[in-house]
Amino acid sequence: MSVNVFQIVTERILEELEQGVVPWEKPWTGVRNGAYSRATGKPYSILNQLLLRESGEYLTFKQAQEAGGTVRKGEKPRIVVFWKPLPVTEKDKEGKTVTKIIPMLRYYHVFHIRQCDGVEPRFAPEDLTSADPIAAAESILSEYSARSGCRILNEPQDRAYYSPSSDEIHLPLREQFPKVEEYYSTAFHEAIHSTGHEKRLNRLSKTACFGSEDYSKEELVAEIGAATAMHELGIETRGSFRNSTAYIQNWLSALRNDSRLIVSAASKAEKAVRLFLNLEERADGASA
Repeated sequence: MSVNVFQIVTERILEELEQGVVPWEKPWTGVRNGAYSRATGKPYSILNQLLLRESGEYLTFKQAQEAGGTVRKGEKPRIVVFWKPLPVTEKDKEGKTVTKIIPMLRYYHVFHIRQCDGVEPRFAPEDLTSADPIAAAESILSEYSARSGCRILNEPQDRAYYSPSSDEIHLPLREQFPKVEEYYSTAFHEAIHSTGHEKRLNRLSKTACFGSEDYSKEELVAEIGAATAMHELGIETRGSFRNSTAYIQNWLSALRNDSRLIVSAASKAEKAVRLFLNLEERADGASA
């Protein structure tokens, strides 16, 4: 029987949500790299960050042995997913045999280094917390606006939104927010939406409307993307998280109905965040 990796990933996320934990809203601050691979020293993809949850170095059972140590008895592994090209042979319309490459989602098991004995960390996590993360957040917004051409308008109002037709982000004034971190969480959410404009990543559906399936999918991309960007700067706060019962139940329902949703959303969020933060494409072999 073939393993449905999409279902495995979805079940991991559902387990977190059912416990009242929103996986894409990380409860720590200040450590930019999050979960990273012992083999490369590079951070895992957004999807794998959601699955691993805990910051730090991860390695396989074999890597622990090669380092002269071992995984402690009884420790449970976690999964890391990746795309593997799979050649498929089929007949074309003219009856000729052709080979196509189809990306298949696969996984392998890893352990956190604290689950091991006799293994010293290969890399020290980079602590890239800015001396003034709020100033860094404002700089990122301004730089993104200038680079992308997307205008950011702050006005005394009670709602925040991105308008694809005018390519503008509309936000309340910063002083309207109880905490400045909540302002940037909102601003980053709308900025991630703006990366989907047709002249950028061309992700936004023209038929999406509130309550529709396309709308929910795009909201999940923005939720994951904004939380990731906040984590990159180390400015998350408990107050910036939305973990109400209704909020969690909404995502529980959506994920139960579509086992591919979280994989797709995380992949799109990764591209959006990299565009928003102006980061180069990462090819670490562990991304999904």
